[in-house]
Amino acid sequence: MRYVSTRGGAAAQDFTGVLMAGLASDGGLYLPEAWPQLAPADWQALAGKPYAEAAFRVLRPFTAGALDDAVLARLTAEAYAQFDHETVCPLVQIAPSRWLLELFHGPTLAFKDVAMQLLGRLFDHVLTARGERMTIVGATSGDTGSAAIEACRGRDAIDIFILHPHERTSEVQRRQMTCVTDDNVHNIAVRGTFDDCQALVKAMFNDAPFRERMRLSAVNSINWARVMAQVVYYATAAVALGGPARPVRFSVPTGNFGDVFAGYAAARMGLPVAGLTVATNRNDILARVFASGSYRKGEVARTMSPSMDIQVSSNFERLLFDACGRDGAKVAALMQGLDADGGFELGGLLRQAAPLFTAAAVDEALTLETIAATHRSTGRLIDPHTAVGVAAAERVAEDALPMVVLSTAHPAKFPDAVERATGLRPPLPERLSDLYERPERYEVLDADLAQIQAHVAQRARIVRE
Repeated sequence: MRYVSTRGGAAAQDFTGVLMAGLASDGGLYLPEAWPQLAPADWQALAGKPYAEAAFRVLRPFTAGALDDAVLARLTAEAYAQFDHETVCPLVQIAPSRWLLELFHGPTLAFKDVAMQLLGRLFDHVLTARGERMTIVGATSGDTGSAAIEACRGRDAIDIFILHPHERTSEVQRRQMTCVTDDNVHNIAVRGTFDDCQALVKAMFNDAPFRERMRLSAVNSINWARVMAQVVYYATAAVALGGPARPVRFSVPTGNFGDVFAGYAAARMGLPVAGLTVATNRNDILARVFASGSYRKGEVARTMSPSMDIQVSSNFERLLFDACGRDGAKVAALMQGLDADGGFELGGLLRQAAPLFTAAAVDEALTLETIAATHRSTGRLIDPHTAVGVAAAERVAEDALPMVVLSTAHPAKFPDAVERATGLRPPLPERLSDLYERPERYEVLDADLAQIQAHVAQRARIVRE
């Protein structure tokens, strides 16, 4: 399997090269040169299999030629032994033809664990085999950071620096990052928004001398391995609900477009996905582009679903690449327009090239009402991101096909919003019950590239020749 950049200016790489690089040298994102295909019998064969075995079967085509099957099987088995639920990502029915796919049974109670627990092990395997070290830098709007830290903490070959927007995450999200005291973990609270954090990370990667000197790699979903690993739970959910014989719809709360793009990847591999609903909060750039063809960023609004408080969705570039006929030069021009003019126009291109997608934006009032209504009808508490997905699913429901809403976080990660909606404050699991008493460690810095780079350079343990 070979991978190409969405901007067409970087050399093709194998899986290991893409894993370690993160961002392509031309500023683009990596995608498979051609989408691997699984036959209906291959999807059906996943039925009843343990999640780790299903992951091995789905991911094997993406790692072909770069990772031995025995290694991939071992790493998936280790990664998914860390989850609290025996099925890893269980389905729960909440209404006729409506299910929640619970993705929060990992170490940090959010869907990012499903990919990060594998990604950390992939990094460790490759670095150990090469006798190398690296510096991971990442930006988080709340959940990526804690999942990445949990996957990388204590690993001798890795230093990890996570940027989060200062005072713009929930307290649980922040503490799951800042209460980790391993020597290789460094948290930076940036005075700004998630988009500022993301821009700083991209700027560090685009600074070639700094990137090489610090041996940077990425854990954000700009790293293809993150998106790849998320394909698996679309497959296991669809098969559990009758796939491949019966198509399934998905509603995905998303800000950076990585999670819903994994559903698109599953469809391109042959999984019978009937539709993908892009569910957003007030930060509705994705809903707007699918409705109007205009991709134009605005001001980031603070909401009770902070992981979606984003106006520049990095992974949207991957969909653009396919929508533009895999013309890297055209994608590069569009992204230059985003930087120069704050947006670009696609007209009807998305509807023609990506008919699977619908989109809906959900405001704060409807988010609260959906949390309350779900509790009244099912007795279940859901977090505000999941509520956005549930509300969007209700808005776009077209038929009796199964609709799976990705439940991306445990309600205890957002207790204030859940309590406001229901009067009930969800408790943390026992293993995290002392989280509010643990000491924190982080630095507050300006959204200034030179300052951030100096901070990383002073603390990373890269051996300098």
